[in-house]
Amino acid sequence: MKIFSSLKVWFQNKWQRRRFRWLSYASLAMLIIYLCCLPSKLFQDPYSTVLEDRNGLLLGARIAADGQWRFPPMDSVPRKFAASIIAFEDKRFYSHLGVDPLATARALRLNLSQSRVVSGGSTLSMQVIRMSRKGKGRTIPEKILEMILATRLEWRYDKAEILNLYASHAPFGGNVVGLDAAAWKYFGRSADKLSWSEAATLAVLPNAPSLIHPGRNRDALERKRNFLLDKLYQNQTIDSLTCALAKLEPLPQKPKPLPSFAPHLLEKVHQKHLAEKPERTILATTLHRETQRQVNEIVKQHYYSLRQNEIHNAAVLVLEVETGDVLAYVGNTPCQTEDQACAVDVIPSRRSTGSILKPFLYASMINEGELLPDMLVPDVPSYYAGYNPTNYNRTYQGAVPASRALARSLNIPAVRMLSKYGVPRFRHNLQRLGLTTIDRPAADYGLTLVLGGAEASLWDLAGTYGSMARTLNDHLYYGGKYDPKAFHAPNYQIQQSQGRLNPDQFDQLREQGTLDAAAIYHTFEAMVEVTRPENEEFWQAFSSSRKIAWKTGTSYGFRDAWAIGCTPEYVVAVWVGNADGEGRPGLIGTRAAAPILFDVFASLGGANTWFEPPIDEMEFIKVCRHTGHRASKICPDIDTTWVPQKGLRIEPCPYHEKVFLDQSGTFQVSSECESPLNMQQASFLVLPPNMETYYRQAHPDFVPIPAFRSDCLAHQPPQKQMAIIYPRNGTKIYLPRELDGTLSSVVFEAAHRDPATLIYWHLDDKYLGDTKELHEMELQPEAGWHTLSLVDENGQRISCRFEILARED
Repeated sequence: MKIFSSLKVWFQNKWQRRRFRWLSYASLAMLIIYLCCLPSKLFQDPYSTVLEDRNGLLLGARIAADGQWRFPPMDSVPRKFAASIIAFEDKRFYSHLGVDPLATARALRLNLSQSRVVSGGSTLSMQVIRMSRKGKGRTIPEKILEMILATRLEWRYDKAEILNLYASHAPFGGNVVGLDAAAWKYFGRSADKLSWSEAATLAVLPNAPSLIHPGRNRDALERKRNFLLDKLYQNQTIDSLTCALAKLEPLPQKPKPLPSFAPHLLEKVHQKHLAEKPERTILATTLHRETQRQVNEIVKQHYYSLRQNEIHNAAVLVLEVETGDVLAYVGNTPCQTEDQACAVDVIPSRRSTGSILKPFLYASMINEGELLPDMLVPDVPSYYAGYNPTNYNRTYQGAVPASRALARSLNIPAVRMLSKYGVPRFRHNLQRLGLTTIDRPAADYGLTLVLGGAEASLWDLAGTYGSMARTLNDHLYYGGKYDPKAFHAPNYQIQQSQGRLNPDQFDQLREQGTLDAAAIYHTFEAMVEVTRPENEEFWQAFSSSRKIAWKTGTSYGFRDAWAIGCTPEYVVAVWVGNADGEGRPGLIGTRAAAPILFDVFASLGGANTWFEPPIDEMEFIKVCRHTGHRASKICPDIDTTWVPQKGLRIEPCPYHEKVFLDQSGTFQVSSECESPLNMQQASFLVLPPNMETYYRQAHPDFVPIPAFRSDCLAHQPPQKQMAIIYPRNGTKIYLPRELDGTLSSVVFEAAHRDPATLIYWHLDDKYLGDTKELHEMELQPEAGWHTLSLVDENGQRISCRFEILARED
C-alpha cells in the first residue's frame, strides 16, 4: 500500500510541475506577444511636403500621395487644443494607463440602457490605436484589442507623445487630416495661433468630421463647440468673458486654400523629398515670408506690363549677404495659361549671360595687377578671325577708362580686355567664383565668353555676387585675411546656413582670397555708376537713395534680360524673358529687368550703408588724369587716388609724349631746325592712329600733337600717321556668293591722325580711289590672297595681306 501511495504522490507532483511549467511558458509567450503587439511605426501614411519660412510660418504645401492634406507630425500640441480635446474626449487622460475603467463602465451602461451604441468609452490612447489600424470594424473583439494595444502604447510613449500622435492623425473632415492641416484649411493660420473658439471647434470635429461641410449641420457643430466651451469654463480653463466671446465667433465656412508663397521652391523640395524619402517632409527654409510676399507682388505688377510685349516670364532671387541665405525665391511669374510656361522654375535654368559676366573680368584683371580701375582701354572697331564685336549703340570712343567701359557695358573694350587676359584664365576664374555652368572647353567659348557666349543660372550668379560682397564685408573682421569658404552657393535650408567664422576658427583663414577685397571694392565702385532706369535716373540727388552696385545683361536676339545688384546687406538677382527662348523687341536688361530690381531693393529697407574700402590692400598714388595709368614725369594733369597694391606693377603712362614747339606753340621743332633758346616744352596725349580717330570725335577738347614745321621735316623720321582698322594682316574673310554668282561686298576701314588728309587706296597695285574724313571703302575682291595698300597725300604708306574665302551657300 505504501508503494501505491508513493506512486500516487509522485504522479500528482509531476503533473503539478508540468502544469506550472506550461503555465510559465504560456505566460512568457503572452508577455512576448504583448510586448511585440504594437508595430514599431504606428502610422505608415504619406505626408504632405510642407515649406516653412525662417520663423516657422507656412509658405506652402503639396498634398500627400494618397490625396490627403496630412502634415507631418507636430513637435508639440498647442495648449488650447490640448486642453480642449482632453476636456471633450478624455478628461482623465493624464491619470489612466490607456483604458479608463469609469468611462468604459459608463459607456456600457448607456449602450445597454439604449439598446444601441451611444458611447464608445474610448480614451485618446485607444483612438490613436483605432486610427492606426485603418478601417477596422467597431466590434467588441476589436474594442478589446484596442484596449490591450492602448495599454501597450502607454508603455512606449509618454502622454505628450500620445497626444501628439492623436492631433497629427485625427480626421477633420473631407481630405483634411491632422491638426496642423486643419488649422490652415479652416482658419488660415497655424495651430498655435488658434483662438479658444477655433481650438474648441477643431476639438469636436474628429468626433463627427462630417459636421464641417459648408451648409450642413452648422447648428449641431455650433452646439458641440459651445458645449465644450462651457465645459472649459466649468473646469476653470477659461474665464466667463473668454467663454462668452468665444461663442460669438463665427464657425468656419468652406476650406481655405493653403498659402502658396514660393510654389517653385516647394516643387523643388518636393521632388528632392521624393528622391531621398526622408522621415519628415517639413523643410524649414531661410526664406522670410513677408519679403517673399512683397517680391511676389512686385513681380506680379511688372508682369502685367511685360505681357503687353508678349514677355511672359520672370524670376527673382533675394539673398542675405552675410550668410548667403535665400530671403525670397520667385521662380516665375503668376501667369495662368500653360503655354506661357509659368510652372518652369527659371532660377536654376541655364540662360545666355549677355554682359552680366563683365564685372568678373574687370575684377579678375585688377586682382592680378593687370588693370588699374580707370586705365584707358581701346574702343575701336575690332576684328578677331571672323569675329567682329560691336557696341550696343554702334559707336566708338577710341579709348575709355576701364571703369566707364564697365559702367556703360561697352562690348569692344570688354573683348579687348579678355583678349589680353586670356579666355582659358577667365573661364577658370569663373568656375572658381562658383559659375558651375561654365563647363565647356575655353575654345568653345572664345572671346564671346564675356558677351553672352556662355550660359549661367540666376542661382549661380546671385551666389557669386553675394560671395564677393561677403568677402568685402568680412575683410576688416578677419584682419585682412580670407575665409576659404566665403565663395559658396546660396542656401535655402536653415540647418545649412553659414555665417562668419568664430575667433577660435581664425586658424582656417588664408592670406589670399578667391578675389582680393581691393579688386572687389573697385569693381563695385564702378558698378555703382551704371545708369539707372528713368525713375531712378537722378538717384544721387536724394540723400535717402541707396547706393547699389549693379549690372545688367541682354542676350543675343533679345531673349534674356538680366539685372543683378548688391549692397552690404542684400543681393537681388532678376531675369526676365520667355522660358521657351522667344526673343522680343525691348527685352533688354535696363528696361525689362532693372525696374524690378530697384523696386525689390526699395521694398527691402535696411540701412543706407556702403562697403568699407580695404585700405590695407591699397596704395594712395599719383595717376594720370587722362589715361588712368600711374603718372609719369611728363603727365600734365595728375590726380591722386587709392589703387590696389598689385596695380603698382603696371607701367607708368605710355600715352603722353614730351615734344618741343616753336615760340608760337603751333609746330614741332628740333635742334636741327630751331635754336633751343626759341623752343618750349609741352606734353601731349598721343594715341595710336585708329584710337585717336575715334577719341577725337568723342572728345572735342582733345588737342592732337602738332605737326613738324616744314623746315624741320627733312630732319625727322616719319611718324606713323595711318592705321588699317580692317582687315588685319593675315585675316581670312569668308564671303557668300550672291544669286548672280558674284561675291558679296566687304567694307574695309582705315584711320588717319589728320582726318582731312587724303588716303589713296590700292588693291594688288590697282588704284581704287581716295577717301577723306571717313576712310572706308566697299570692295568685292575675288577669292584668293590680296594686298591692300594705302598711301596718304604726304607719301606715307601702309599695307596688309588678306585672303578671301568664297562660300557657295
